Amino acid sequence: MPNTATDRSGDNVRRTKATVGLARRYWDNRYLLILMLPGLIYFVVFKYVPIYGLIIAFKDYNFFQGVWNSPWVGLEVFKELFKTPSFWEVFRNTIIISGLEFIFGFPAPIVFALLLNEVVNVGAKKAFQTISYLPHFVSWVILGGLFLQFFSPSIGPINIALKALGAKPIYFLADPKWFRAVLVSTDIWKAIGWGSIIYLAALSSIDPELYEAAALDGAGRWARTRYITLPSLYPVITIMLILATGNLVSDNFDQVFNLYNSAVYSVGDVMSTYMYRKGLEGMEYSSAAAVGLFNNIISFTLVIMANKIVKHFNEYGIW
Repeated sequence: MPNTATDRSGDNVRRTKATVGLARRYWDNRYLLILMLPGLIYFVVFKYVPIYGLIIAFKDYNFFQGVWNSPWVGLEVFKELFKTPSFWEVFRNTIIISGLEFIFGFPAPIVFALLLNEVVNVGAKKAFQTISYLPHFVSWVILGGLFLQFFSPSIGPINIALKALGAKPIYFLADPKWFRAVLVSTDIWKAIGWGSIIYLAALSSIDPELYEAAALDGAGRWARTRYITLPSLYPVITIMLILATGNLVSDNFDQVFNLYNSAVYSVGDVMSTYMYRKGLEGMEYSSAAAVGLFNNIISFTLVIMANKIVKHFNEYGIW
């Protein structure tokens, strides 16, 4: 007959030892945990606590009544939102602009990293990297003012060149035919250097002996890039692709808000600017929260779907 009391005592001893061992590990790494605290506090305060405010998307929110005292309306806010033609217009604009940025913007840092990797001169390589990183640290408030001058029909260098060639000036930021192209191109210009960092880090981990062996076998630069460099980047590219898929219904509020105007609302008004006008200007807080929640649900669903699809083709994924 098994001794149940002895087995329980042994289990309790093992659990106690495991708990003591875990506490000791935490104590041994206490300084690392302290360093991690600011990051945890940031995510709790600015990422998790605001989730509480999403309930106003299901209420007829009144600022004076507060979140809890405002009456529940269920899905009425969403029903009214989906009946609004302007909502579907901004949703379409967001999909188009984000889709273009995905198509042209996602491969841009990869190509840039591959080109930088081929630069032999170390000084030139560092100079190109530093110059490409700088736009990332400049806010869109400043860049918006610069681009307003750069694309100006009267003093902008592009239009000055067009006038010199006898062509008519183009109102890039006020012409619906050109505004999306401006958004996509300026976003790529700002993000390409910073986005290439992770790919350059992956490239630096490739064993140089692989390139030397391939060169001895007669492989040229393109062959080495195709059969060594790109396969080594597949894990990083896959993960970044999954994360980028979630941004297909997102947009850069700072960029659009500082560049758009009423003349290009039909092609440039996006979800975040729509939420800004609904919430802060129109004081329709419930509608603004509903738009944000709708947007986040779609983004989350896209990431889940992209991860599942990718896992069917290779072993790389977020989980």
